[in-house]
Amino acid sequence: MIEARVDQVPCAPVNSPNEPTEPPPQALHLEKSKGLTVTWRDGSKGFIDVVTLRRMSQSADARQERESQSTNPLHILKHSSAEPLTALTAELVGNYALRIRFSDGHDTGLFSWLYLRSLSSEAPNT
Repeated sequence: MIEARVDQVPCAPVNSPNEPTEPPPQALHLEKSKGLTVTWRDGSKGFIDVVTLRRMSQSADARQERESQSTNPLHILKHSSAEPLTALTAELVGNYALRIRFSDGHDTGLFSWLYLRSLSSEAPNT
């Protein structure tokens, strides 16, 4: 289990000029086998399970995989390990994102606060 208070992170996230901003969350709580609970500054909480985090990573390979699945219903999924997917570590990237390292070796996708907010709003709260 990894917990982080993000209160110390400045509220001026660094985003591209065209991307709307989202202030950093108040706290992050990662249960390695379950998922990420995000407590936002407005008091709301969201939960994103590990499989969704991995599938929705913003990395180039994950985006390409999602695009292939959406355009080709016969797309063959990459082989995955027999072991259940877990989150190994999480680290803050500057004041704008979170990087999660997964048990399948994936660690190149960054989750901006805005993107995490969009994912957690679609997930059931815990």
